[in-house]
Amino acid sequence: MKYAVLTFGLVMAWASGAFAAEPVPVGNADAGKNQVAVCSACHGADGNGSAPFPKLAGQGEKYLYKQLRDVRDGARSIPTMVGQLDGKSNQDLADIAAFYASQASTGGQTDPELLELGQNVYRAGIAERKVAACSGCHSPTGRGNAPAGYPALAGQHAQYTADQLRAYRKGYEDPAGRTNDPNKIMRINAFGLSDKEIEAVSSYIAGLK
Repeated sequence: MKYAVLTFGLVMAWASGAFAAEPVPVGNADAGKNQVAVCSACHGADGNGSAPFPKLAGQGEKYLYKQLRDVRDGARSIPTMVGQLDGKSNQDLADIAAFYASQASTGGQTDPELLELGQNVYRAGIAERKVAACSGCHSPTGRGNAPAGYPALAGQHAQYTADQLRAYRKGYEDPAGRTNDPNKIMRINAFGLSDKEIEAVSSYIAGLK
């Protein structure tokens, strides 16, 4: 019961932050396609690039739009993205988000040796360390919750997911880490994870369909 209350409380805290954001402009995928040529060098022509760069294909528009704005406006620091979004309007970013959201994401694989631990972290969390189940926001299948702005994770490169969890963990105490999560929900969760647990849950996520 305590775990259920913890998970519900964290989900609702994140939701309140997500819904408080300003409305996302309606994106046009065709217009977005015309703006992503330079993006393909890292993310692939259809958003299914190679690690360490994230797959963007099939990601929710609301989440993508927020990340693009955060990168453009300096709320999220990604060295390889410096200058890439300079001069882009909010509508441009919405169009780019719509394009990638319209693409089909490719799958990945889970390391069998990490399956049990990764599945336990993803589906049950670690209550004694205030780590909520990932499935609470990202769904049991990793499809996320696009209207709420919770990202899809299924099939994402394990290396990228692990890198982000470590960045969030660092951001819990150090502003040099990743800090653009509403209400610190990802920082709180990542702070409670060991390196092995991050590796395992990232591998498990890569194999979700």
